[in-house]
Amino acid sequence: MNTPVLTIEGVSKRFGNTVANDNISLTLAKGEIVALLGENGAGKTTLMSILFGHYVPDAGRILVDGAELPRGKPRAAIRAGVGMVHQHFSLAPNLTVLENVMTGTETLWSLRSQTGAARKKLMAIAERFGLKVDPDARLGDLSVGEQQRVEILKALYNDARILILDEPTAVLTQIEAERLFATLKEMAAQGLSLIFISHKLDEVMATADRIVVLRGGKVEAERRATETNKAELAELMVGHRVTRPTREASTPGEIALEARDITVKIGDVERLKKISFHLRAGEILGIIGVSGNGQAALGQILSGTLARTSGELLLFGEPIDDPDVAEIIGAGIGRIPEDRNRDGAIGEMAIWENAVLERLPSFSKHGLVDRRAGMAFAQEIIDTFDVRGGNPASRTRLLSGGNMQKLILGRNLHERPRVLVAAQPARGLDEGAVAAVHGRILEARRQGTAVLLISEDLDEVIALADRIQAIVGGKLSAPIDADEANARALGLMMAGEWKSESEAGHAV
Repeated sequence: MNTPVLTIEGVSKRFGNTVANDNISLTLAKGEIVALLGENGAGKTTLMSILFGHYVPDAGRILVDGAELPRGKPRAAIRAGVGMVHQHFSLAPNLTVLENVMTGTETLWSLRSQTGAARKKLMAIAERFGLKVDPDARLGDLSVGEQQRVEILKALYNDARILILDEPTAVLTQIEAERLFATLKEMAAQGLSLIFISHKLDEVMATADRIVVLRGGKVEAERRATETNKAELAELMVGHRVTRPTREASTPGEIALEARDITVKIGDVERLKKISFHLRAGEILGIIGVSGNGQAALGQILSGTLARTSGELLLFGEPIDDPDVAEIIGAGIGRIPEDRNRDGAIGEMAIWENAVLERLPSFSKHGLVDRRAGMAFAQEIIDTFDVRGGNPASRTRLLSGGNMQKLILGRNLHERPRVLVAAQPARGLDEGAVAAVHGRILEARRQGTAVLLISEDLDEVIALADRIQAIVGGKLSAPIDADEANARALGLMMAGEWKSESEAGHAV
């Protein structure tokens, strides 16, 4: 592992006044796995986007096997053997696996498609790396883990020798993540070189040969995985010691939120199938599940953006009809949406505008928004919730993911809600931001807020929740005590392995 297959020399990139990458240099050897760590906004994705040709660097160069890559040309990167698996898949759900893999590999002037040869090559790659796949399966019918497998196969089909993975386990179950990293290690053993971006220190320590930490756009440190630990890495990432908050024992209060046989049907598809649960004041109920199993629909119902087909929903014993978002907020239900960029904030609006967006009547006089009151409210959120990277008048899109999440949290928790619906609250956040978000959620619990935590991160659920239920195929398991849970057992629950079929859809 002494000959670099990839060399990044002095790469810098600036966006306006923001320096995303500042004279970054690193190497990657044949058969090596390097993890790239850093806070949200540290420059990791920007650096990998430069490597793959999506961005043009202001300075520096990239060499593959000693030959300099042309700047800003993804096709040249692919021809040089660089493949990238994005966090948000770039596949077509209406096409088959084989069609997705072949897309972009043939010119428009080809007289006929080489489907037979492509199928043979794909299956040979799948066999070599243990990536089982049905080439004729429609991509939209596959699980998230299977779709990611197709993304990797597509890169390997293009003869990638260097593979970049951006947050590869962000939407995977624990078992799927373990399988993925076993595959990556096998790939490295066969000579592939890999760089993966992650915020999950356990998987970094278990998988990487070497770890490069970025902070403020610069290389802060470089460590062999065998010569460091999670505590040191977390401190290197954020510049100070990081301690995640812990859940304290407590006695929950009255039932704050109750669902009885909730069913949601969209077209001919049942997203939720007679699910029932209850949630008490001062309690956190964790709902786990692989993406696409109905948890998004559950979050939307409780946020007022989706109507249920049948069933009852009660808030402190009082029935809730099919309310809109304003009525949900008025009833004292706070919302942290799954996709903060799409549903949580409007990037082009100022921070203060996003801060008051869900509570305009409180900041309006005679039909006009009181800008001064809104600015003051936003500044209070910035100060109280440590939102970094802007002032009340700054564009929200300039915030990192973690700081945007803290803005959304502050907007909802400034006046304690009776119920908080938190969907994937720490997804894609760095260790420091995770600790801050978790601390705020636990503080809300201590103050008596009933928290429904919808998450695919098992460590997060185990750390925060009092009780846990799994959602699979629109059905909900019976709850288990979080103190009796572990990641493997919950992973099996997410795969639909419950104690008995009669538990599905019922709470105890």
